[in-house]
Amino acid sequence: MSAPLANPIDPITLEVLRNALEAVAQEMGAVLKLTAFSPNIKERMDASCALFDQHAQLVAQAEHVPVHLGSMMRAVAPILARSGPLEQGDIVMVNDPFVAGAHLPDVTLLAPVFIDGTCVAYVATRAHHSDVGGMEPGSMPGASRSIYQEGIILPPVKLYRAGVLQEDIQAIFLRNVRTPEERRGDLNAQLAALRVGIARLEEVAERFGHATLASGFAAILDYSERRMRRRLAEMTPGVYEAEDFLDDDGSNTDPVRICVRATISPDRLVLDFEGSSPQCAGNVNAVAPMTQSASFFAVKLLIDATLPANAGVLRLLDIRIPKGSFLDAQAPAAVCAGNTETTQRVTDAVLRAFAQIAPDRIPAASQGTMNLVSIGGVDPRNGQSYTYIETICGGQGGRPHGAGMDGVQVNMTNTMNTPIEALEISYPLRVECYELREGSGGEGRHRGGCGVIRSLRVIGHEARVSFQSDRRRFSPYGLHGGKDGAVGRNVKTDRDGNEQVVGGKGSVTMKAEEVISIETPGGGGWGSH
Repeated sequence: MSAPLANPIDPITLEVLRNALEAVAQEMGAVLKLTAFSPNIKERMDASCALFDQHAQLVAQAEHVPVHLGSMMRAVAPILARSGPLEQGDIVMVNDPFVAGAHLPDVTLLAPVFIDGTCVAYVATRAHHSDVGGMEPGSMPGASRSIYQEGIILPPVKLYRAGVLQEDIQAIFLRNVRTPEERRGDLNAQLAALRVGIARLEEVAERFGHATLASGFAAILDYSERRMRRRLAEMTPGVYEAEDFLDDDGSNTDPVRICVRATISPDRLVLDFEGSSPQCAGNVNAVAPMTQSASFFAVKLLIDATLPANAGVLRLLDIRIPKGSFLDAQAPAAVCAGNTETTQRVTDAVLRAFAQIAPDRIPAASQGTMNLVSIGGVDPRNGQSYTYIETICGGQGGRPHGAGMDGVQVNMTNTMNTPIEALEISYPLRVECYELREGSGGEGRHRGGCGVIRSLRVIGHEARVSFQSDRRRFSPYGLHGGKDGAVGRNVKTDRDGNEQVVGGKGSVTMKAEEVISIETPGGGGWGSH
């Protein structure tokens, strides 16, 4: 590929504009968090915001959830292709994984930005809704075998037309979820974030001028491409291979293989996943944007953590996913755990290959799972349905220059935890234990971080609990002589104190006063003593 064309914008203006656009995305996120109804968004910020140019290329994002942002890079163009032309005041709503590139709970809202009658950009929010219907509360069933079991499926539809709410579209969505008022509140928070994004982009255009804004978008993408090209030229060309395994697909005990071959050259980085397992019966299948999202995250770590994350990086990145594999799932495959678990393992596999290229930059494996747990039932305090959902932190892998962090969200998730006070106020649950899992990090010159133990008691009612977790069988790997981290464990304790280990992926019924404990994996160690 030839070098990017020269852009008329000077470096100082470019940097000011780039930071202004990132600030717009950050402000969108702040509005979304502050106005959301559900603890999953207002406390944990399981949501993301981004800006796209008129060609649907990602230009700027806030530092929110990597699995959201990376997949949106590949999703906006297909969404627009199916929604048809957008007019001022239109807002598209979509959660179809085979279009939007995420699982069903991740609802995306997309709006155009018009300046002087011309569409110059798009703003987008993606938020994980705590329930979108389906066979289990929380819409993350452990035993789903089809997308139709995971919730309502929305193709790209116009929630707003010329600024007017399409009440029938909203009514269909709200009628198919267990917590409609919470969903309405979270949708309104997303809408508020979009409106702020549109207003701020209009201000940026007024400040810099329409033409400068359009040139600035192109210059920002060129800038990221130049930085990536420079880093690739510094690396030793070659082919580097790695593999890793998911414990199972949730339908049987067979491990699921991820194989990656990284080929480095001065102007291209190729990631080829040939040899990975075929599409599964269970729900660890990932649509292609999920796989691409995890790959993009790992590439950014290899190249430069400060590299602006936008579509310019994609120009030098070639991701090849074999047709028929579980990393490019086709409808009607179940995919809810592809977003949470498979992306984590793709990251682990790609980083393992990259550790051969840049051993002084790549950490050992972190916990490699999101440990997602969802609990739902009828709240005895008010007779209303509720759905609690959370991803639980674990150990970070030991790093080339220091120990891994304890009890932290890693890699493809960047959310916070639900504070105990907020959790117990919002749900008929009690936190019995929340502590570090001492000794779970792998030993090494730089030890892996410790996982955590989080135990929840169901209060005064019967509830359904679903798990999407991994690394219960295959340990997070150590690097360069470091020891592996400890695997995780999910344990159900009845009212008599009897313990039952439950699988990493599944759904169970819990009676009143029973406790579920999630013991999360530790990170692998880095280097020998």
